Amino acid sequence: MSNIITNDSIRCAVATTGLYNVYDPEIGLNVVDLGLIYQIDFDEAAKQIHATMTLTTQFCPMGDSIVSNVIQSLGESFSDFEPHVYLTFEPPWSHNRISEAGQEFLSR
Repeated sequence: MSNIITNDSIRCAVATTGLYNVYDPEIGLNVVDLGLIYQIDFDEAAKQIHATMTLTTQFCPMGDSIVSNVIQSLGESFSDFEPHVYLTFEPPWSHNRISEAGQEFLSR
């Protein structure tokens, strides 16, 4: 899978499947293969998903749209959970976070 930290690997796999459909429109690559998703945790008692992610740059003009699409995707994958997305720039994103599939896509 990816290098996403989680407290529930099975649910994370489901969430990740949905997130493969969320793209950075400027790059044309999904947020998972770009390595923008750092962590996805599930709070069963509170019925909440807590996702921590970043953007390729703090000044990404599509940042709000990407975050909104991540929230929407998590909500669609888990309709009985309330998604919360936290944006961080620590550690900063780097090209090293791009998956092998993402690197292949970008080298075309």
